[in-house]
Amino acid sequence: MARAWRDADPDPVTALELDTLVEATERGDHGAAQDLAERFSGRLRFGTAGLRGRLGAGPMRMNRAVVRHTAAGLMRTLAPGATVVVGYDARHCSADFALDTAGVVVASGATALLLPRALPTPVLAFAVRHLGADAGVMVTASHNPPADNGYKVYLGDGIQVVPSVAAAIEAATEVVAAGPPVTVARRGWRVLGDEVIAAYLDVALSVAPRAGRRELRIVYTAMHGVGRDLVVALLGRAGFDDVSVVAAQAEPDPDFPTVAFPNPEEPGALDLALAEAKRLGADLVLANDPDADRLGAAVPEGDGWRVLTGNEIGALLAEHLLGATRGGERLLVTTVVSSRLLSAQAAAAGVHYAETLTGFKWIMRAALDRPDSRFLFGYEEALGFAVTDAIRDKDGITAALAVADLAARARAAGSSLLERLDDIARRHGLHATAQVTIAGFGVVHRLRARLPSELAGRAVESVRDLLDGADLPPTDGLVFALAGGARVVVRPSGTEPKTKAYLEVVLRVGDDVGVTRAAAARELDELATALRELVATA
Repeated sequence: MARAWRDADPDPVTALELDTLVEATERGDHGAAQDLAERFSGRLRFGTAGLRGRLGAGPMRMNRAVVRHTAAGLMRTLAPGATVVVGYDARHCSADFALDTAGVVVASGATALLLPRALPTPVLAFAVRHLGADAGVMVTASHNPPADNGYKVYLGDGIQVVPSVAAAIEAATEVVAAGPPVTVARRGWRVLGDEVIAAYLDVALSVAPRAGRRELRIVYTAMHGVGRDLVVALLGRAGFDDVSVVAAQAEPDPDFPTVAFPNPEEPGALDLALAEAKRLGADLVLANDPDADRLGAAVPEGDGWRVLTGNEIGALLAEHLLGATRGGERLLVTTVVSSRLLSAQAAAAGVHYAETLTGFKWIMRAALDRPDSRFLFGYEEALGFAVTDAIRDKDGITAALAVADLAARARAAGSSLLERLDDIARRHGLHATAQVTIAGFGVVHRLRARLPSELAGRAVESVRDLLDGADLPPTDGLVFALAGGARVVVRPSGTEPKTKAYLEVVLRVGDDVGVTRAAAARELDELATALRELVATA
């Protein structure tokens, strides 16, 4: 099998890699044999956000052969003569994978439109609908480590494919992979100009139209990705002309040399930005991940800086957008693992609310499934935000503008984002959240077989098994409702070999919000300790 794959591999680099592994295996190298067996243990499958995996040879890696098979499988599921927009970021092999995809599209008799250069994922998501395409492909592994790459697929509605569509593409890909080599055109696609970027920026600016010069000093980091030029341009058009870019992370670099993990959520990822903000006396730090579909933010607190959680940014943006719009048909959407605060905000405002599975393919589809509603805002706690349905995916660029707009308005009113968070807590209760990461798979299965009756002294009042489906598509996960309004959600990661637990406690705010926050932090620590002990013995 390995030799047959090598013989059909269009990339001499991965073909040589496979040759080396085969030869080492034949010499009795146990490690090479295990590596080879893993690479041919199946095929990469669509997860929460498309295909994603390590670069390398074999069907369980991201490589040109897998990309060609997948592109050909996608074309088998589309109508003849379809139009496909192809985008890519600045990761290793992204441009090659994009050109291969465009070549497969053209060879199938369809039209391929290639974005003009390495660009953020939100631009591709926007371009699909803007150009009236039937599908879109974005080559990116988002915030994954440097050795990874990935492949996101969108249909004509501008939303990433749901599992049923992904399964059809995978089935067609299997047929393609079992047949002769995929035909790939060497030319015939159209490279788009900057007009698609200009159209994206025009739409993005509608989130916060220019209102004169904004009195706000911003430090921004692109995290070695492709977001810088669009973020700086958009902020400038909206009146934010005091924006400093972290120089060491400004240029696209697929090796992400200054961060251990290129994700604004990760401890240490914002260290350079925070140091620059302290040096400049900035008011706000904004950070994108490498493909700029996520947004992190930090604000001054005392003598230091406080990094906001995804749930905190979500609550701030929801309150901001609710205050700027009118109508009971408005819709707020979040996921089953995000804070329940958004539900309380929606109820207080008298607007629609929806809870979905993790992934923006579900969040953005919620409005389509509710024709009586108008999408206003959607988010997931992992720093994904949609502040307009013109881009039907998470978008760290428009979210950056929305957060900057909110921060500037708060400052002009003599307030701050932290004071706004305190106000939200007083009105809706303090919804404090934390996350516990447990290495490996199988945790949910073990917990399902041994359901606890209490956690950290709190009785388990009910257990919702997400495999049962009910109001959501079936997925692996458990939701524990605990006495006193606390909640624990446990689910396996859709992109990495680990299990995530999402903890939440809800406390009524007393005279001092700081005291209430400290009490909530202690309760979250107790829940985290109890959960780790439970998993260790399950």
